[in-house]
Amino acid sequence: MTETHIAPAVLVRSHRGRYAAALGIEPAADSVERFKWFLAAILYGTRISEALATRTWREFAARGVLAPQRMLDTGWDGLVAILDAGGYTRYDFKTATKLLAVCATLLRDYAGDLDALHAAAIDPRDLEARLKALGKGIGDTTVAIFLRELRGIWGKAAPPLSPLALAAAQELGYLRRGRHASGKALAKLQQAWADDGQAAETFADFEAALVRVGLRLRRAESRHHHSLLPQAG
Repeated sequence: MTETHIAPAVLVRSHRGRYAAALGIEPAADSVERFKWFLAAILYGTRISEALATRTWREFAARGVLAPQRMLDTGWDGLVAILDAGGYTRYDFKTATKLLAVCATLLRDYAGDLDALHAAAIDPRDLEARLKALGKGIGDTTVAIFLRELRGIWGKAAPPLSPLALAAAQELGYLRRGRHASGKALAKLQQAWADDGQAAETFADFEAALVRVGLRLRRAESRHHHSLLPQAG
């Protein structure tokens, strides 16, 4: 293993921490803030650029459409208009339908409160299943994005380590290269964070920074792959 010379806290400062913080969302504050992050996770969970998803979330924020009942009151046409304003045009119809279904289920089954959903969950896997059951299109990616930043906030938020974070941790020398069980790799990274003098409840910042590095590595690998393809003409 190549020993890293980058302390975890330094990595966070240079690559930024939680995505929620970049949006001005404070998931640790209350259920209202956690729903805002859930909306963002739904937008980030689609095959679309981070920049477009971020811009679209800001369009929702600018219009004050950041709560389940407000989503339903806005209606399908209104949601499509917000999505289009943010550049989310490729998935506008589908996402508007998804958001209405999710909010209707959340209001019906949990009085619109994600904390009530968490309280009803038996364990981490049941929590993930309940989130997916809110509506068609809420899959593993969206749930992982959402719960990753609730690690240390919700007791049952325990998603597996992101493959992007794992790749980055190996590249930077926090973990040995090779096959790793997700749980063991996660525990080692949490220990590295603690050894750097950081609080356990802020580990999500380290994980998010690793995800950002992982995305950069994936883009670089993709560019390299395309450069090796035979050129037309």
